Amino acid sequence: MNILINIGIVLLTFCLMECVTWLTHKYIMHGLFWNLHEDHHNKSDHFFEKNDYFFVIFAFISMTFFVTGTFVTDLGFMFYIGIGITLYGFAYFFVHDIFIHQRFKLFTRTDNFYFRALRKAHKVHHKHLNKEEGECFGMLFVPLRYFREAIKMKKPQKQDLPLT
Repeated sequence: MNILINIGIVLLTFCLMECVTWLTHKYIMHGLFWNLHEDHHNKSDHFFEKNDYFFVIFAFISMTFFVTGTFVTDLGFMFYIGIGITLYGFAYFFVHDIFIHQRFKLFTRTDNFYFRALRKAHKVHHKHLNKEEGECFGMLFVPLRYFREAIKMKKPQKQDLPLT
């Protein structure tokens, strides 16, 4: 039973991180710390951006949960919160940096309606080059309207050749 609770903590934390991401992106990255996030909205030739410091900030938060959950015996659940944050961080890196922004040229020909919706929502977010008037601040949970658009722009499938 304890393992199910720990798995539940990891999954709940992972899902709640989408809310944390939305709030952080809207009110901190597009607010108080715009100076770190601004270069992400403006193209540059540099591989690293000041925006990458947010990775370090969230890694520090995750490590704090790991350490607290490991060395404070009554707070062992915090270790599993750290796992959830870390897994979300991996998902964020994979989706945002690899898939959407193509920092590494992988998955360039993916044609899945969820991934099309995800790219469209992120493109809409990046059409704003300043910190005001932003939209689509989340990462993995995409507003329904982008799913509808993604389904409409579905590429026609090649017809299977008949067997001879």
